[in-house]
Amino acid sequence: MVFEIQVVSNTPLIGEEDPDVLTKKFFEQIGYLSKGSDPTIPYKIFADFFLKHPLKAWFVEEIAQTIQTSKPTVYRHLNKLKGFDILEEIHIFDEITQQNRKAYRLRYGNFHKAWTFVEAHIKVAVENYGKSVEHLQILLEKQQK
Repeated sequence: MVFEIQVVSNTPLIGEEDPDVLTKKFFEQIGYLSKGSDPTIPYKIFADFFLKHPLKAWFVEEIAQTIQTSKPTVYRHLNKLKGFDILEEIHIFDEITQQNRKAYRLRYGNFHKAWTFVEAHIKVAVENYGKSVEHLQILLEKQQK
């Protein structure tokens, strides 16, 4: 899986008292909610399902039916959240179909712990950029000789 997140230096949102406003601003900052587009569906997917029920694993069909949208729309937003590594994909035995089905839940059942996981990915990504820059500098210096 590809880890992808928008990293921009922002002032911490510690003065905001409304969790919905804070969540929306934060998710705009990291690139989950696109500025200028309708944030309703991606916000509902994250807040109503994973923040409000952090320990529950959700099937795509449940989410799509509850917010009255298509499964491809749900998958698009779940894939963004998985790209941040905030969600984890698990398999749950479905009594109705008698098969294992994919479901999604907030990593560790706790947003703060999930974010610690994201920070570790960011650190590795930045270190890899640094190694690439260092290697490029070596190549440039060899060319100049």
